[in-house]
Amino acid sequence: MSAHNRRPPAGKQKRDGGARPADAALIYGAHAVREALTAGKRKLVALYATANAIARIEDVAKAAGLKPQLVEARELTRRLGEEAVHQGLLLEAGPLPERDLSDVAATGGLILLLDQITDPHNVGAILRTAAAFAVEAIIVTERHSPQFSGVLAKAASGGLEHVEIVSVVNLARAMEELSDHNYTILGLDSEGADTLETVPLQAPVALALGAEGKGLRRLTRERCAAVARLDTPGAIKSLNVSNACAVALSVLRRRLG
Repeated sequence: MSAHNRRPPAGKQKRDGGARPADAALIYGAHAVREALTAGKRKLVALYATANAIARIEDVAKAAGLKPQLVEARELTRRLGEEAVHQGLLLEAGPLPERDLSDVAATGGLILLLDQITDPHNVGAILRTAAAFAVEAIIVTERHSPQFSGVLAKAASGGLEHVEIVSVVNLARAMEELSDHNYTILGLDSEGADTLETVPLQAPVALALGAEGKGLRRLTRERCAAVARLDTPGAIKSLNVSNACAVALSVLRRRLG
């Protein structure tokens, strides 16, 4: 079972009567589809495009060996729902390759740990930011995390294809394994004793982020070398988790060089 599609949707029937693979990811939106086509990490199943959208995807689809199937916009809306901003594009593709925590930890790259963050918009925004700041991997738990396709892939705007996703059963044990690989594990919390600018830091680093409202769980906190806060000058001292992630990664990249 792929780390990227732990809870795949049940197999659905195409309108021509053929069944798509049960673990196929649905990726929609111009940036998300283009990055999935060009990254070359997935098995590509089918690409659907409206007459208005087909011209802007035809070049990368041809390079990927996939011919777009012309559809009406209302057909994509019917499949994806009224709230999906599909921009006339839908890609059916296989899951991303699985990665083990030990393989990712051995790289010594910057890692994010998501402690039961379940909102796909937030996780998608975190992925987009992570890709921009060259984060090596994001660690999530098998339970209490969203499906890595659909609205999350759209929010990630292509970032899903460039950051490894590792799914683990127990986040606390994963943090222990990272510590064994000499990672400095930091928690981010508005009530942290130190600021992220001043907390003792040594590469490689893993940053733990807590869910909206709940924050970091007790076991997660206990396995952090330190819990730091963002030093904000305004009246509001806490940020949405995806915004806090962006600011924190900017600070970490500046400090780590």
